[in-house]
Amino acid sequence: MLSESTLASSWLEQFERWMDEALNAGIAEPYGMVVSTASPDGRPGSRSVLLRGVSQAGFDFHTNYDSRKGRELAANPAVSLLMPWYDLGRQVVVDGSAERLSSAQSDTYWATRPRPSQLSALASPQSRVIGSRDELEGRRARLLEEYGEDPVPRPPHWGGFRVAPTAVEFWQAGINRMHDRLRFRLEGGTWIVERLAP
Repeated sequence: MLSESTLASSWLEQFERWMDEALNAGIAEPYGMVVSTASPDGRPGSRSVLLRGVSQAGFDFHTNYDSRKGRELAANPAVSLLMPWYDLGRQVVVDGSAERLSSAQSDTYWATRPRPSQLSALASPQSRVIGSRDELEGRRARLLEEYGEDPVPRPPHWGGFRVAPTAVEFWQAGINRMHDRLRFRLEGGTWIVERLAP
């Protein structure tokens, strides 16, 4: 049960509390989240990414800026995030606006990525049609030969986004579908808490 009396005083504190519980429960992919965007003509698209940071400023993830989601966020920064923790009967839904992280922030995260992941990100024209798996593997092999043991630079088309939330909903499954839904919503510069019907 999720109640107003036990809810943290901020969405960030509540999120961190639930994330700690998800990590301690050992659930699969606790950092996994679905990012939903819309094309300029209103067609929705969703895909899974990994949450790579959270702060009062928002939720961070990294991707190829030339991917479908990157192009859609450039045209329309409105975005929805969903973190489903099925084993705990919980989900967090975030509505907000995405903006690119700075080059320095993207460089910092890039440097922490495993080298094979760096090479794959550099080799992949994400979301674009390619002729075959062999074509992709060939690109990666050429990059491996080109860089050898040298550092792999972050390509300019790859980096981070931060989603600044305007609403963060905490959903807890209940008996007989009497779920608890408490939402922090930004109104006039102040966060208010609302209960939503299940």
